[in-house]
Amino acid sequence: MAAILPLVEAAPLLGARGALLGLDLGDKTIGVASSDPDRRLATGVETIARTKFTADATRLLALAAERGTVGFVLGLPINMDGSEGPRAQATRAFARNLARLTDLPIALWDERLSTAAVERELIAADVSRAKRAAVIDQHAAAFILQGALDRLRNIALDRPIGKPQT
Repeated sequence: MAAILPLVEAAPLLGARGALLGLDLGDKTIGVASSDPDRRLATGVETIARTKFTADATRLLALAAERGTVGFVLGLPINMDGSEGPRAQATRAFARNLARLTDLPIALWDERLSTAAVERELIAADVSRAKRAAVIDQHAAAFILQGALDRLRNIALDRPIGKPQT
């Protein structure tokens, strides 16, 4: 059974290298993104239309195997005041169920405003409403994963985010 931890606590379990799979869990879809093995860049992979948990998990584990994934980064939808509501509880339940099916660690990452940020970027790029709907979830997953990759890099360099390199 996999460990489910906040990203900072999961960092040692994820190791220094290896692709990570980022997940943006929605009610109807799961946005999926992947990193390169050096964890420099997150890119959208696909949007899974949710059906039953078993089918969803089977697809996620297949994607993880195809990409040689060493762990998952699951966006945790925390409220703006820092509390956890029903969506966060549902995400934690999904993580517990997925953890029963894999040994890959599951890192939880605060995803506040990720979808809104991606929506603004897509609108700024003049992407049509229909096209935005088709790609928003995987772009949100990439946004979540990129934030986690940046944080992991700063943990490895032992410095807080925003502190310039010397």
